[in-house]
Amino acid sequence: MNWKCFASLLVLFFLSTQVNADDTSASKDKAAAEKTNDELTDKFVSTEHSFSVAGETIDYTATAGRLVMQTDELDPKAEVFFVSYTRKTDDVTKRPITFCFNGGPGSSSVWLHLGMLGPKIIRFPDDASFLRPPYHLDENHQSLLDITDLVFIDPVSTGYSRPAKDVNKSEFHGYNEDVRSVGQFIHDYTTIFERWLSPKVILGESYGGLRVAGLSGYLRDHYKMELNGAVVISGAINFQTLRFSPSNDVPDVCFLPTYTATAYYHKQLDDELQSLPLAEVVAQSEKFAYRQYAPALLKGTSIGKKERQRVAKELARLTGFSEDYLLSSNLKLSMQRFGKELLRDEGLTVGRFDGRYTSIDRDSAGETPEFDASGAAIFGPFTACLNDYMHRDLNYKDRRVYEILTGNVHPWSYKPFEGRYVDASETLRGAMAANPSLKLFVACGYFDLATPHFAMEYTIDHMGLSPERSKNLTIKHYEGGHMMYIHEPSLKKLRKDLVEFYNDAVGHATN
Repeated sequence: MNWKCFASLLVLFFLSTQVNADDTSASKDKAAAEKTNDELTDKFVSTEHSFSVAGETIDYTATAGRLVMQTDELDPKAEVFFVSYTRKTDDVTKRPITFCFNGGPGSSSVWLHLGMLGPKIIRFPDDASFLRPPYHLDENHQSLLDITDLVFIDPVSTGYSRPAKDVNKSEFHGYNEDVRSVGQFIHDYTTIFERWLSPKVILGESYGGLRVAGLSGYLRDHYKMELNGAVVISGAINFQTLRFSPSNDVPDVCFLPTYTATAYYHKQLDDELQSLPLAEVVAQSEKFAYRQYAPALLKGTSIGKKERQRVAKELARLTGFSEDYLLSSNLKLSMQRFGKELLRDEGLTVGRFDGRYTSIDRDSAGETPEFDASGAAIFGPFTACLNDYMHRDLNYKDRRVYEILTGNVHPWSYKPFEGRYVDASETLRGAMAANPSLKLFVACGYFDLATPHFAMEYTIDHMGLSPERSKNLTIKHYEGGHMMYIHEPSLKKLRKDLVEFYNDAVGHATN
């Protein structure tokens, strides 16, 4: 080999080495970039909008995004999806802020978001008929955005919220776990968006009532964060009022007035009762439930024959059921049996979330409804509208399934309540006792067969609130179901009642 060939080979060697070095360097850079892209970081997408409430134009910023919750070592724990609405103002600290969530457990915040509080709303027929697809959103002129900023929270595993990589989802799926994670989100949001000096309200629906109760204590004890108000919509706080069993008579008593209201709506009561206003009929049922029905159930099989017959007769009058049926069921009537039996002669079942809705089962001779008619009426519209709204209006792009209502949160841990009924009412009582400024608002639907109004009233009556703290409590009733806000007259009344509550809880809201 001559020196010229050797030199050429040497050049090629060095060039090859350099190329390999460059390739290695590029690969490292690419890997680093990919690692950076894979890291879980906050993602906030803001858009500007306006709409009208109470005859006034409201300019606001909508922010859809994920907030990454971290450990004390700054490792990611979970991404929590939220949508917030902030009215444009010179001083945001003077604006109340309300943290909103639904329940389940396993529910996103879509129901409160697009059904009651947000600037956009799905309108349902007031006669409880089904909407026909395709669906659409309208401006919500009953929104509370004129008096409070709003933050809709999707707890981990709901909506777009997910545990971080290698974090076990069981860290979020339980009463204590849920309160801690939602509580941390509220703390983190308050810090990041500089809302520590704003008046604060937490608002929860259904199981969200249990979450409200838990958070009322957790936020105060863990973060020293004081609340101005707590709002419970169709809430569940004490499960003893909801869990039917042969040895638990409380649900039978608590559900009876809702049975009466639902039977009244479907015109199954006698002419005398049907001629009266709904509230008067329900009041009769409540009076009977406490004064005669509850004592009769407490006696069990020791009840006398005459008393048993007398109670069965009045129970039949207040439910539309036959005396024979009620006597054969030992004067006890579960919610599922009621839903199947009330309109059996018409081949219809009534809804659980809203007793106004009806459906048809395959097996008319069955003991319980095959599905919830009210759920069938609302799931489709809320799902379609949320997905369109998120991408089209809020410009938040995510190809994952937005989990409207998921079973992926189960098993759900109620470990703090082992050996007893789930009941967070004492936590709520303690928070109200410790904070004289904390006001509580409770909204109940007459046709709610999931969390009946009388069950919530029973819970509150047994909280042991002092006369002084009882002055901080407001309870209102509406001619709707679990989601009374899909009934437009109830939504209008609910807004009016909440405006009064907010003016009391946080003072006059500033623009």
